[in-house]
Amino acid sequence: MISNQVLESTLEGLKTISRVDMCLMDTEGLVVASTFEHAEDFRDSVISFRNSPAESQVISGYQFFKVLDEAQLEYILIANGSSDDVYMVAKMAAFQVQTLIVAYKERFDKDNFIKNLLLDNLLLVDIFNRAKKLHIEYESRRVVYILEIEGEREAGSLETVRSEIDLRQGDFVTAVDEKGVIVVQELLPGEGSAEMDATARQILSTVSTDRRGQALVSYGTVVGELKDVSRSYKEARMALNVGRIFFSERQVIAYSSLGIGRLIYQLPISLCKMFIREVFEGKSPDDFDEETLMTINKFFENSLNVSETSRQLYIHRNTLVYRLDKLQKQTALDLRVFEDAITLKIALMVVKYMNYMETQDY
Repeated sequence: MISNQVLESTLEGLKTISRVDMCLMDTEGLVVASTFEHAEDFRDSVISFRNSPAESQVISGYQFFKVLDEAQLEYILIANGSSDDVYMVAKMAAFQVQTLIVAYKERFDKDNFIKNLLLDNLLLVDIFNRAKKLHIEYESRRVVYILEIEGEREAGSLETVRSEIDLRQGDFVTAVDEKGVIVVQELLPGEGSAEMDATARQILSTVSTDRRGQALVSYGTVVGELKDVSRSYKEARMALNVGRIFFSERQVIAYSSLGIGRLIYQLPISLCKMFIREVFEGKSPDDFDEETLMTINKFFENSLNVSETSRQLYIHRNTLVYRLDKLQKQTALDLRVFEDAITLKIALMVVKYMNYMETQDY
């Protein structure tokens, strides 16, 4: 429903234009919004007017109007002022509030539809029929983004994202839990990965400066039909989790860039444990000291180049060779051999995944 703040702002704006004081009360005579004091004194009059068949009435010099929503009484508007056109102003104000009700209800219906669409709670025929009723384009290129901040999302973050990013008519901003904000974006012809990455960074910029380091934005792949939006959402959700495990240095992560991390994330833990036992013969990469891990990571970063790795580590080439020989004795894996390097790289990623899964609550 419409927030009291929006209704208050609407009445204040109308008063500024017309110089007519107004008050909006619910069907029980409780003040919802008002531009004058002691509006609660009208409660008995409101109850009496509510029970009458009249749509408008003058009581004690004040103009009363009923505000309906599909024949259902929602509010009662009271107006008073020095203007001779109080009746007309009050009628226009009642119409404005009624228009707001319709607009917010449609927005709520759309939001509810998009939530169920993301969560895969709708049948195909329901998606098509409801999209048509809500005037949502069925065949259009869309992508789903998720903004998530460590812990619960910031208060007001939904409205912040709505107001600060460049939304188009076919875009939606919603949430399905207390952690994240979801943006469903409709792409223009020709827009692709560059534009999606720019949008993701724009969404990230809406997070307050002191919490930006705790935020992560992920997005799925582009889908061509409304029924497939849930797939893009699931991809974005996976990208969020995989990004936390394997790409902790990134704040924006695309599903299409997950690489082998996406495969490892879908492996059963039992299979991962078996693989680690086979590779390390009962040992674990967790037993590596910091120097060894740093050497391994830098060696991978430099595509197994001994000279460049030793230069970046500020050590002699022979020192690096000694460390690699020592690692080979420990693991029977020679990182200078591509197949062994791949095995160790995957093994380290598998261990990261296993350690992450152990921290999750199920």
